[in-house]
Amino acid sequence: MRAVWISGLSTLALGVGLFWYLAPLDPGVLALQFAFSPRTFGQIVHFWSPADLARYRSHLPADFALLFAYGLFGYLWATRAGVTAAREPAFRRVLSWLLPVAACFDAVENALHWWLTDVPRFGVAPLYAASGAASSLKWLLILGFGLLGVYALYRADD
Repeated sequence: MRAVWISGLSTLALGVGLFWYLAPLDPGVLALQFAFSPRTFGQIVHFWSPADLARYRSHLPADFALLFAYGLFGYLWATRAGVTAAREPAFRRVLSWLLPVAACFDAVENALHWWLTDVPRFGVAPLYAASGAASSLKWLLILGFGLLGVYALYRADD
């Protein structure tokens, strides 16, 4: 249970810290995550000053720590914590892998953003689409984990 708490509190601390660090960016990071084309991506990045772009790029190593923390938390919470009331092993197995897989998509997104924000790259439209798709899948898996996690806690009362 200690590992669940440590990974959960690490996720919370990193998430709050990164939210605070990136708050000055306008448009925000979420807009960049859903930029599927070079034009949309470029419009967002060009709203940022050089210091804002440097701020965004400098957050990426900490974001890798965050994705590791939340992926670990999701796996540990589903396999060791109060989800044991979800009696179906298949349900628990699916729940246990949602956040780790989301973290993998987040890592792909981060790697693409690292490369795409280094210099303007307009001739690689499929990579912008891949970045947006990875982000979308990440957020869908996180939402799925949240919904199934609430369901599992609800079932714990049965």
